[in-house]
Order: sequence, then structure tokens, then C-alpha cells
Amino acid sequence: MSDENNILNEPSAMYVSSIHDSIYLTIAFFGGLKSLKLNTNINSDFDLLELTRRGIPKTAMLNLVKKISITLQEFSNIMHISERTFQRFDDNCLIKSEYSEKALELARLYARGEEVFGSLDKFKAWVKTPSYVFKNQTPFTLLDTSIGFDLVLKELGRIEHGIFS
Repeated sequence: MSDENNILNEPSAMYVSSIHDSIYLTIAFFGGLKSLKLNTNINSDFDLLELTRRGIPKTAMLNLVKKISITLQEFSNIMHISERTFQRFDDNCLIKSEYSEKALELARLYARGEEVFGSLDKFKAWVKTPSYVFKNQTPFTLLDTSIGFDLVLKELGRIEHGIFS
């Protein structure tokens, strides 16, 4: 048996490409690299980790709120911060990591939803529609906890593979 038969080329290239595309889509929800005040590209989950630790600018978070069509109150509920406290942050302020992480998680979810539904508008409609799977709650109401995010992501995976619960 030849060693050449044990080399994996194309799938790993596809995997790297899909990770990069996913990261690109997530960053786009914040308005891109310029909005995040970054001078370098984000190419991996480790770059996203560093971004979270550094903090995301308030203006980028406001771009996210606008892009996904939610109110500042809804965003504040997900972030576990009062709307008034969020509004007090300076526009150029880097928001601390605990809030940046939650905002990044929200952007990733919406990017994933857009992939699965083929359109951001379709995903936004789905996320605000009560579902039997979520005990007649909207998926959006679950996003105030990491377990809720996980439940919604798992349901997106089932939808993607044609498994309707």
C-alpha cells in the first residue's frame, strides 16, 4: 500500500475555505474590519478569540443591531446589560470581553442562519416565529443564555439536513 493513498488534500482545503467564509460572514455583521478597528485580517477562530479579549467597539455592535433588525432593548437583554448603561459607552469605546463575546456569538448565529436559510430576511423571520420545537417560544427569546444559543444552533443544523422536529 502506497503512502500516497493516505494523503488528504481537497477536503482540508474545503474545510479551511468554509471556516474562512464563516469568519468573513460573521465580521460582515459588524460592518467589516474597519468598523472593528482592525488593521489585520481575521483568518481563524483564534483571531476571533483575540478580538473578543480585546473588545469590540460600540459602533460595531450598533452596526450588528441594525443589520439583524433588533432593537437596542432586545440587544441589551441578550447582552445582560441595561440599555442605558450600553448607551453611556463612548462610541469609540472597546466594550469589555464578556459583552463582546456575546455580540460575537450573536453575529455568528445570524451568519449561520443566513447560510442555512439562504437569506438573512428569511432567517430573521424564522427567529421571531414561535416554534413547537422551542415550546411555542420564538428562537430569539432563547438567546439570553448560552444554552439557548446552543438549542437554536442545533435546530439550524437539523433544518440544514432536512430533519424537522
